[in-house]
Amino acid sequence: MTEHSVIRVADGYDVVIGEGVLAQVGGALPTGTARVLVVHAPVMEPQAGDLAATFDAQGLQTQIVALPDAEGAKTAQVAADLWARLGQAGFTRSDVVVAVGGGATTDLGGFVAATWLRGVQVVQVPTSLLGMVDAAVGGKTGINTAEGKNLVGSFHPPHSVWCDLAVLRTLPPADLAAGLAEVVKCGFIRDPRILDLVEQHPREAVDPTSAVLRELVERAVQVKADVVAVDLKESSLREILNYGHTFGHAIEQREHYTWRHGDAVAVGMVYAAELARLVGLIGADLVERHRRVLASLGLPTTYPAGHFDELLTVMRRDKKTRGSMLRFVALESVGRVTRIEGPADDMLRAAYDAVSS
Repeated sequence: MTEHSVIRVADGYDVVIGEGVLAQVGGALPTGTARVLVVHAPVMEPQAGDLAATFDAQGLQTQIVALPDAEGAKTAQVAADLWARLGQAGFTRSDVVVAVGGGATTDLGGFVAATWLRGVQVVQVPTSLLGMVDAAVGGKTGINTAEGKNLVGSFHPPHSVWCDLAVLRTLPPADLAAGLAEVVKCGFIRDPRILDLVEQHPREAVDPTSAVLRELVERAVQVKADVVAVDLKESSLREILNYGHTFGHAIEQREHYTWRHGDAVAVGMVYAAELARLVGLIGADLVERHRRVLASLGLPTTYPAGHFDELLTVMRRDKKTRGSMLRFVALESVGRVTRIEGPADDMLRAAYDAVSS
């Protein structure tokens, strides 16, 4: 059997990490499964086809559907098309959706599973670094609307998650780096060793064959597993996983999702750090550490000037907003997280100026 590590998410499910674990998915479906819907990102057609063939060989009724690329998959229309397929195929509560692709694919696949018959099982097979360390773990599912990202969704923990590190070798370097933004986030909010590894081994951190990258993936997944085990539905602790996301999601919407999620979150973390500095929570040295660590991975740390009002409008629709009070996840130090509630607009603008200079 291929060497792999297993991270248990509370008493709910396992995240399996290692080279070649994709071959084990066929033998790990829930007992009683009769039908499988395999949804996949366009570039994952060979891997999804291999899985579908495995399910067919087991006597399962298998359908395979290629989704639109990236965030184009996360629409109400795509979800409705998949619901129609499930209905036509006679999917029951003992059947399974398998999602093979990056974060957008696992978000959409999980959402369709969560909403069909008020919940069927989903097996997540993330094939991007972002999907492995963030989107596929934790049970958050969702689609986008014209008003913002992930505003429609459900908490629906998966049956299991399979992270085949061999697939990372096929990723473009920019996509791998973008996924590392979520890893770095886990370092700032919970596990300082992640930051140490990136600072000590920046080249190995972006090498999909390295032991350093594997450790980074394992550590980031462990951070998320620990957090969601305490707070599945984001009522308190889980909000820390949104570090950098309030400003990052605003960038994504303003750019019509042409920015990689990780790139936007990288800038969002610098923004959150600048805001924390302005309100007196952290010093300039920790802000600079954000820039230094992210830049060492090839991630952006600035955003063009002149768009503050538009970005502020989007941020006010953020899921962490309560009433009219805008709330930001912020640091007091590495590993110590707090919230900034209701910052003045001039403070928000000053932080924007700091990341757009």
